[in-house]
Amino acid sequence: MNAQNKSTGRIGSLTQLQWLAVALVVVTGVLHVYAGLVEGRLPVALAGVGYAGALVLFFFDYRRRLLYLIGIPYTAVQFPLWIVAKSEYGMVDYVDKAVQVALILVLIYLSLNTPSDSAGNTATAAD
Repeated sequence: MNAQNKSTGRIGSLTQLQWLAVALVVVTGVLHVYAGLVEGRLPVALAGVGYAGALVLFFFDYRRRLLYLIGIPYTAVQFPLWIVAKSEYGMVDYVDKAVQVALILVLIYLSLNTPSDSAGNTATAAD
């Protein structure tokens, strides 16, 4: 089976927790793009685009454990930035932060329970 078929086949074998992580990433990503466009804050919108990029890599089964590990600080660093950059907080802000807390917890669990040797496809010299 070639790498393309392998990555496509892995989507159907996602666990419920991985699907939960996908849903949380979609929610926070969409909220960031929306807030960035509405508030005119390009960095906020780009954070949402970063989540979309992570999803693409995830669905191509590219080093999922590394994605989990990078996703934890990527999401966590947004809390202090949000507190410093915002002067008013709305319901969307609080929903997004609740989603991000849940996402961080799910990513921690996934990173601790994903073996290093099955962390996804990696490029080799033979490829």
